[in-house]
Amino acid sequence: MIESNFKKYSPLEKFNVSRETFPVLEEFRSLLVNENQKINLISKSTVKDSINRHILDTAQIIDIIDKNSKSCIDLGSGSGLPGIVLAIIFKKKGSKIKFELYEKSQKKSNFLQKMINHFELNAEVKQKNIFGEKELKADLVVARAFKPLKIILELINKNFAHYNELIFFLGESGREIIKECLMTWNFDYQIIKSLTDKNSVIVKIKSLKKK
Repeated sequence: MIESNFKKYSPLEKFNVSRETFPVLEEFRSLLVNENQKINLISKSTVKDSINRHILDTAQIIDIIDKNSKSCIDLGSGSGLPGIVLAIIFKKKGSKIKFELYEKSQKKSNFLQKMINHFELNAEVKQKNIFGEKELKADLVVARAFKPLKIILELINKNFAHYNELIFFLGESGREIIKECLMTWNFDYQIIKSLTDKNSVIVKIKSLKKK
């Protein structure tokens, strides 16, 4: 990995992500960008800044994940953001957390499986429409660029039998989105300012219940 790229990963050190993890994340980013020339995994406009826009952006939630979590479901995993990135980091930390990556697209699912095999990750691709699944269980549920929050909360309420915490990337209108959802739902939540975009937020939700 060239030195300039190595330095771009340094913000992750504050989250106790080791420097030995940086080359692995960079390798994943490189594979992602190459595959993006064949199938639409990330916006072409973000390729040049993909370390910041995609790898750092997804990796930053490592610090707010319950370290006792043993399972994680990534909703609409797509390009593996955040699922693959988190699986790489947790593997380097020696964690046994298992990731289930739900993605209905066959092409994207094939890419995810290649990444799991290549990096020997504790993860499994579920090529299914998650809205058709029932009695789902996971300690942690994550989503990035999947569906509007109100739809995700309905999915969690109807289709999940167990979860401990939910972490979602909400973008610049996140605070307004949460305020709107609180009109219909009761939940405990924590808003985290994004490391990569000062106007964007991440929300961590627990104890979801419909009013």
